[in-house]
Amino acid sequence: MQVEDRERAPRGGEAAPAAHRQHHNVTFSLLAVAAVAYALLQSLVAPALLTIQHDLRTTTAGAAWILTAYLLSASVVTPIAGRLGDMFGKKRALVVVLLVLAAGTVIAGLATSIGVMIAGRVIQGAGGAVFPLSFAIIRDEFPRQRIPHGIALISAIMGIGGGLGIVLAGPIVQHLSYHWLFWFPLLAVLVATAGIVAYVPESPIRTPGRVDPLGAALLSGWLVALLVPISEGPTWGWLSGRTIGLFAIAAVVFPAWVWAESRSAAPLVDMRMLRLRPVWTTNLAALVIGFGMFASFVLVPEFVELPTSTGFGFGASVTEAGIFMVPATVGMLLVGPVSGRLSTTVGSKVPLVLGAVVSCVAFVLLAGAHGSSWEIYVAMLVMGVGIGFAFGSMANLIIESVPAHQTGVATGMNTIVRSIGGAIGSQVSAGIVTATVASDGLPTERGFTLAFVVAAAALAVGIAVALRVPAAAAGPADEGVAEAA
Repeated sequence: MQVEDRERAPRGGEAAPAAHRQHHNVTFSLLAVAAVAYALLQSLVAPALLTIQHDLRTTTAGAAWILTAYLLSASVVTPIAGRLGDMFGKKRALVVVLLVLAAGTVIAGLATSIGVMIAGRVIQGAGGAVFPLSFAIIRDEFPRQRIPHGIALISAIMGIGGGLGIVLAGPIVQHLSYHWLFWFPLLAVLVATAGIVAYVPESPIRTPGRVDPLGAALLSGWLVALLVPISEGPTWGWLSGRTIGLFAIAAVVFPAWVWAESRSAAPLVDMRMLRLRPVWTTNLAALVIGFGMFASFVLVPEFVELPTSTGFGFGASVTEAGIFMVPATVGMLLVGPVSGRLSTTVGSKVPLVLGAVVSCVAFVLLAGAHGSSWEIYVAMLVMGVGIGFAFGSMANLIIESVPAHQTGVATGMNTIVRSIGGAIGSQVSAGIVTATVASDGLPTERGFTLAFVVAAAALAVGIAVALRVPAAAAGPADEGVAEAA
C-alpha cells in the first residue's frame, strides 16, 4: 500500500512541494541499513583498540582518542544536523551526513598513523545525526499508526548495532585485519546512501530559520569541555589540572549556552522545548539508561576475558567474549517491535518503565550470580530486553511531546544525553574495577560486583525518573497541543 501524497505545513513551518511517496517499508529498510552502519562503526573498533595501537605505534592514550574523537564529533554535529534537516529537508541532510560518514570511513580505513586515524574518526562522527534525521523522516512519511513502531525499531538498532560490533570485531581482526572494521560498514553506508537518494522522498515539512552561530559554538564548547575529561580522566587523573579545568569550563559555558539560546530569535535548541516535562524527564532517563547500557558493554567482556586463574574469570578470547554479548543483541532485536506496539496501544511511558526495571534486574543478576557461563548469558538476555524496551520508547516520548518541525533537534538532544550517560557509565565502571586491582595487577571479583551494583543503582534512579514521565496519548503529539504545552 502506497503512503498517500501529503503536503503539510506545521505552525512555524512551510511545506515543500508534494512528491510521490514511496512505500514506507522501503524507506524503513534503507534507514535501518544506515543506522546499523553507524552503530557498527561506533562499537567495532573498541575490542580492537590494542591491535590498532600496536599497528599504528601509538600510546594507550593516543588509541583512546579513536573512541573519544568519534564521541565528541557525534555529540557536536548531531543537534546541528538535526536542525538543518528541520530547516532544509531531512532527506537532503541525511544524504550529506552519510556522504561525510563514508569519507571519514575511507580515511580511517586507509590510515597508517594515529593522527590520520583520529581525523577520520572525527569526520565519521557526523554520522551520529543518522538517528534524529531518521526519526524525523519516519514521522513525516509513515502512516500515523506505524510511526511508534518504526521509531522503536530504529532506536533499538542503536543498541543492536553496538552489540553486533563487539561480537564481530574479534573474528574480523583475527581472520582479516582491523582495516576491515571500516570496509564492511562502508559498504552498508554506500548502499544506504544510494537507496535513500533513489527511493526516499524529501520531507514535505520545512522550518524557516537559520543556525545560530553563537548557540552552536557554545553547545560545542560545553560538550567538548564535559566529554573530554570524562573520557581522558583515567589517563590524566581525575584531580589533575586539565581534568578539573575542563569540568570548570563546562560548568561555566553550559549556563551561558542556555542564556544565549533563551534570548536568540532563531535558537539552535529551543529552551522552552527542553523545559517541557515529558522532554526533560525523558532526557534524564536517557542519561541513566545510557549509563547502564555502556557499563554492560565495558564490564561483561572484560569480566569474561580474565584468566581462570583469578577464580572467577572465564579466560575468553576477544571473539569468545563477543559471543557472551549475543543474547543482549537478540533481546534488543526481539523487543524493539514490542516496544513500538506498546507505544501505539498504551503509550510510550510503559515500555520506558519496563526497560528501566528489566535492565536494573539484569545488573542485580550479574552482581549476585556470575559464576557460570549460563548465568552471564541469561543476564545479558535480560539486559537486551530492558535496553530494547527503553531505547524503543525514548524517541517516541520525545516525538509525542514536540511539534513536527522540532523533531530533528529534539531527538538529537536526546541522543546526545544518552551518549553522555554512556560515556559516564563506561568510565565510572572502568574506574571502579581499576581501583580494586589485586597484587598481581588483575581486577578483583569484588570490583566487578561493586560496579554491577552501582549500575543497578543508577538504573533504579532511572525507574524513579521513568515513573515521573507524564503519560501521553499513543502516537505523535498534535502540534497544536505540543505548542500549547
